[in-house]
Amino acid sequence: MDSAEFAARIDHTVLGPETTIEDVERVLDEAREYGMNACIPPCYIAEAVEYAPEVTIATVIGFPHGQHSTAAKHGEAVDAWQTGADELDIVINVGRLKAGDDEGVESDVAEVVAAVPIPVKVIIETALLTDAEKHRACEAAVDAGADFVKTSTGFADGGATVADVELMAEYLPVKASGGVGSYEEAKAMLDAGAERIGASSGVEIVEGFPGAD
Repeated sequence: MDSAEFAARIDHTVLGPETTIEDVERVLDEAREYGMNACIPPCYIAEAVEYAPEVTIATVIGFPHGQHSTAAKHGEAVDAWQTGADELDIVINVGRLKAGDDEGVESDVAEVVAAVPIPVKVIIETALLTDAEKHRACEAAVDAGADFVKTSTGFADGGATVADVELMAEYLPVKASGGVGSYEEAKAMLDAGAERIGASSGVEIVEGFPGAD
């Protein structure tokens, strides 16, 4: 993998509650300069598409806790796609999973997958789950027709781990997100089977690539 291929696997992210349009534009500038994707709040998609049309833009659905109604997630997803988002990262309803309502988790995601023609990544929030629950969450994502599973929102205690990436990679391509702040950490996730990295430290990660200027 060369530096350009590596950078294209990074979703450079800004999703904090105080995120401004200036923050989004900075992330888009950096994504454009380094060849990364960007993951931004849904309220800024229209501005982002106009500002940096060449950058692949992901946004979040049901964020950060996944407790939105299915109808709300469906509406968010359609609006984000129609506004110009290229990819969607949807948070599962962790409470329903823990209560054993796997069918409810699956149908919640499936409604979004069926509503849009763009890739859907399913955030299972690994820090809140047992290994058995992680397996069930991934199975629900597969059954719902999702394209990726993603470790974390970054808003729960704990983030991506090598062990979780290895577990999740048995099911679907993995986006490792949460606490990945260096090239070495990103490489460990890719070596474990991740296809994509979500990180607010995208510039530092890409600049750490061996031989990067």
